[in-house]
Amino acid sequence: MCGRFTQQRPTSELAEIFAAQDLADDPGGHFNVAPTDEAAVVVQREDRRAVLRFRWGLIPHWAESARIAARTFNARAETVASMPAFRDAFRQRRCLVPVDSFYEWRRDGDARRPYRIVREDGAPLVLAGLWAGWRDPGTGEVRRTFTIVTTEANERVRSLHDRMPVILPPRSWTAWLDVVRTDPGELGGLLVPSDDEPLAIYAVAPLVNNVRNDGPELVAPLA
Repeated sequence: MCGRFTQQRPTSELAEIFAAQDLADDPGGHFNVAPTDEAAVVVQREDRRAVLRFRWGLIPHWAESARIAARTFNARAETVASMPAFRDAFRQRRCLVPVDSFYEWRRDGDARRPYRIVREDGAPLVLAGLWAGWRDPGTGEVRRTFTIVTTEANERVRSLHDRMPVILPPRSWTAWLDVVRTDPGELGGLLVPSDDEPLAIYAVAPLVNNVRNDGPELVAPLA
């Protein structure tokens, strides 16, 4: 699964990486992004890409309330094309979620030890996401939300967890964002464990366990 990540880069830098328009204007410096937080995503807007900030935890357009977001911050690749909460977004509203790293936990007796997963070269990890728009029936406010697609863990991550987010290589970014592509088989072929990324995994302090904590000390290797 993917339940916590970092977005340290400003959205202006992300816009350069993805040849996109920065509509988020966020300075970055987020070291403990959790479900229900806002985060930067890359979407396709007609003939150009844009970097926006959506809330993590997808609320489908038909939902009666926002409470469903507590269960929809991840979507399984194996069922994303058929699950009612995700199937419309899978066909029509896909996004990229650029992160600098994500966290996973390993059970050690009664304790859960956090680990950081990051690219060895410092480049961002680009995760497969879906997004949706939902109108709050009480206020009329339209919320934009997203989810991260997960798949079976690759060999590197399997020592921590049996699931991991889908990491899309640059060659797949355009295909994933292309709204014309709707074939579930073609899209599903992109949602596979990636062994192409040179990943580093190391233990970090339990500070990350508390969602209220944020700062560069959260990503420092544990002595």
